[in-house]
Amino acid sequence: MHNLGQTRSSQQPNHLLLTADTFVRTTLSGMKGCSAIVHAGPAIGAQFTQYTAEFETGGALGSTPVQRFIFVLEGAVTLEVEGKRNELDARGYAYLPEGLQHRVVAAKASRVAVIEKPYRALPSVEPPRLMVSSEDAVSSHPLGDDPDLQVKCLLPDEMSFDFAVNTMTYQPGAALSMVEMHVMEHGLIMLEGGGIYRLGDSWYPVTAGDFIWMGPWCPQWFGALGKVPAKYLIYKDWNRHPLADRRP
Repeated sequence: MHNLGQTRSSQQPNHLLLTADTFVRTTLSGMKGCSAIVHAGPAIGAQFTQYTAEFETGGALGSTPVQRFIFVLEGAVTLEVEGKRNELDARGYAYLPEGLQHRVVAAKASRVAVIEKPYRALPSVEPPRLMVSSEDAVSSHPLGDDPDLQVKCLLPDEMSFDFAVNTMTYQPGAALSMVEMHVMEHGLIMLEGGGIYRLGDSWYPVTAGDFIWMGPWCPQWFGALGKVPAKYLIYKDWNRHPLADRRP
């Protein structure tokens, strides 16, 4: 059925909401039996690239010269790296340092969130190493003093990492305690449930499968609605001085 030009998707100067009805798939270099829904990248002003890779059984994603983070949304994949095979099921993830040769192969039809970003080195700080884990193995903690808003930090809070990736889970009715405005930008995938997101001066209903990009200093707030928890995977740039590490 035609939607007669209607969509919740919206592009504004400091934010982007992409909903599944507007997704367009493409093939990126290094893909075989795999396609990408590109959500954010330099073309919109983002300093990182994020996409969802959709694999056929046996489909593969090759290496990239920049650092990469992968999170299995659905299905199962094998990460081939350093002569080893690492099996990743749903909620499994990996951090791959810049320049590390690897391959991601789907054991069955799968969807994987992929984040790629040029690494910003710091003097006297060793770059991060390969990391393979699962969200299930990460302990959660409340945001502030709210036990109904739980955060899992998927990457260590160490200066070697120049970005962070977390999951955040809101019980129905839970919300951020303030409207945030800050220098970090975000890439966010709604994993479960839904609610209302304030972005800039707009208020958007959001649900599982939606993607949001938030530019620096975009006013942002979220509250969970419905009868089930709301959960999202969120990227932010981290641990770097905005002036010293600014690109020319």
